[in-house]
Amino acid sequence: MKKGKKYQAAAAKVDATKLYTVEEACALVKETSTVKFDATVDVSFRLNIDPKYADQQLRGTVVLPHGNGKTKKILAITHKQDEAKAAGADFVGDKDMLEKIQRENWFDFDVIVATPDMMGELGKMGRILGPKGLMPNPKTGTVTMNIAQAIKEIKLGKVEYRLDKDANMHLTIGRVSFSTKDLVDNLEALTSTLVKVRPAAAKGSFIKNAVVHTTMGPSIKFTFEGM
Repeated sequence: MKKGKKYQAAAAKVDATKLYTVEEACALVKETSTVKFDATVDVSFRLNIDPKYADQQLRGTVVLPHGNGKTKKILAITHKQDEAKAAGADFVGDKDMLEKIQRENWFDFDVIVATPDMMGELGKMGRILGPKGLMPNPKTGTVTMNIAQAIKEIKLGKVEYRLDKDANMHLTIGRVSFSTKDLVDNLEALTSTLVKVRPAAAKGSFIKNAVVHTTMGPSIKFTFEGM
């Protein structure tokens, strides 16, 4: 498929044979946005592991220092409802909210956080919440007794990273309107986390490929310490 003139002009600024530093890549990704709106800045990794093995699966969370430009609506399922409201949850309840989801097919939220005592009720809704990626999970900090802290962290920029079946990982780390420094800070927080969670079974170079790009913009390959 032929790319438009804007894309071709943006792509001409990128040396496809070069591995840019994190700083260079974050500066260049702002220059290569091809759309009029405030595009997202996304990062994609191809990792040198095999996720079909349990000890080579990666899933967790990282707090991006400057958030990623997306405001998440939080549904808190808990009996600690005053705490959840005070922490900034957008919707708070227990069985009543779960019934609302079932009755009205209501999904006006992005993430569910819950206290462990509510997981029995949530577990009954696995067929509804699971396919949408909305089931709370202790691994991602969305099932916890400290529900106020979980809510605050998500509002401050906590995001989930997860490896797909082909060992690829994709995350949004900001928007074109972010400063280069803010994008660098966010990307470094993510890459340093990946280095820390590198599975023991990973041999050789852990990260085969790392690119940053905007919505509909060209990919910019980058390198960092730990690859």
